[in-house]
Amino acid sequence: MSAAHAVVDLDVTGDTISRHLYGHFAEHLGRCIYGGFWVGEDSDIPNVRGIRSDVVDALRALRVPNLRWPGGCFADEYHWRDGVGPRAERPTMVNTHWGDVVEDNAFGTHEFMDLCEMLGADAYVNGNVGSGTVQEMSEWVEYLTRSGDSPMARLRRANGRDEPWQVAFWGLGNEAWGCGGHMTPDYYTSLARRYATFCRDHDGNRLTRIAAGAADADLRWTHALMASAVSSNTPDPQASPYQAISFHYYTHSGTGIQRESATEFDAEQYYRTLAHAAGVERVISAHEAVMDAYDPERRIGLVCDEWGTWWRVEPGTNPGFLFQQNTVRDALVAGLHFDAFHRHAGRLRMANIAQTLNVLQAMILTDDEGGLVLTPTYHVYEMNVGHHDAASAPSHVVRSPAATVGDEELPLLSLSASTRGATALLSLTHSGIEGPLPVTVDLRGRRAVVARARVLTGPDAQAHNTPEAPDAVAPAPLDAEVGADGVLRLTLPAHAFATVELTLE
Repeated sequence: MSAAHAVVDLDVTGDTISRHLYGHFAEHLGRCIYGGFWVGEDSDIPNVRGIRSDVVDALRALRVPNLRWPGGCFADEYHWRDGVGPRAERPTMVNTHWGDVVEDNAFGTHEFMDLCEMLGADAYVNGNVGSGTVQEMSEWVEYLTRSGDSPMARLRRANGRDEPWQVAFWGLGNEAWGCGGHMTPDYYTSLARRYATFCRDHDGNRLTRIAAGAADADLRWTHALMASAVSSNTPDPQASPYQAISFHYYTHSGTGIQRESATEFDAEQYYRTLAHAAGVERVISAHEAVMDAYDPERRIGLVCDEWGTWWRVEPGTNPGFLFQQNTVRDALVAGLHFDAFHRHAGRLRMANIAQTLNVLQAMILTDDEGGLVLTPTYHVYEMNVGHHDAASAPSHVVRSPAATVGDEELPLLSLSASTRGATALLSLTHSGIEGPLPVTVDLRGRRAVVARARVLTGPDAQAHNTPEAPDAVAPAPLDAEVGADGVLRLTLPAHAFATVELTLE
């Protein structure tokens, strides 16, 4: 295979890569909450106040910046009052979206905020626009964030929490174009303004209100939301009722979600999947162009609060639980997304992978006997921690072999970089399914030496971790060296993700 060459400008400070681009998502779906995060205080599995201890320990290594809850589609049928107060007195509910199972509401607001505190993560609460009321949402914000003497603050204290919590992010419904109510862009935009108006900033807690936007590149939603944000009534985007708008982008191999196996695929399906993943950059750019026309100062943020692969469920599992394995291919999908996210950090403020545990492109897979498996995607997050809140460094792939996917060419090398003081981090994804790829990177502007280099791959792109082989796909040392000419040289194995940590002089 011919070599690839790239350039990184280490002396140019770009946009800050917000740590919130590495956000997570925990929906009441399958075994993400119940059997994942929540095992209950009486479980034989070690826990703290019902929250599984080994899961928290594993996630703390990722420095989870924010956690989105309770959905997803579930958010628009969730009524928060059912999940507070003594657990034995909480009413049950039917999860009509995911498996039609009955839930006992054991995991509610207090449990979620307890989890966020254990993780050191900001809370991203998604409110109910689809089947809820403005008053219900307004009172939930008050319950969570208001001190002093108010009806909801008194109720919170009666339920065992004296001081309010800090809540950073608030979602105004979810997928309003679909499971959130099958609304039109204009209709939802009016609702978003109304609901956001009554989500108050109490006692110094400042919400980032996130309006639910498009699926993929449906720009009608972005136009409607941005036009409303900078209307004659609110010419300053900072004064808009919402401070960000979202979009969702799921990856598959072109035949649609839930159609194909997570672990059984051929080379064509593999390349089509990675090409689809790389396509997120075109979608981000399309939304950015619309937003820039209305808001050139980029005061309103773009949020990709659901992304990841979506495969057919594993054989023998509940189709409504969306449990799928996680392979080297999924890890490369994550690598390609993060490179795109880093390049658009000026407008893209947050992203949330779907989902953290046992659902879709999960970080961790658990079982009811106490088993826990870290997935290849988990390792990508861990290897990229150094990008959190670092300054993006301009990176350009000058030359790369490519795979032909339909009418397009997929470059086999993807690269992004960041700097922080006297350190830098480079992330590289080699999408080629066969053979190693020699890579040279011209490091411009500052002298550098390699502090550590690691690579993540497996014997094939289908490789994944199981309880029997938990480290089949795990980071390993990688040979990399910066020569006297300032050029970084390394060779990436097939289907690999790598990071190179540099010390700068």
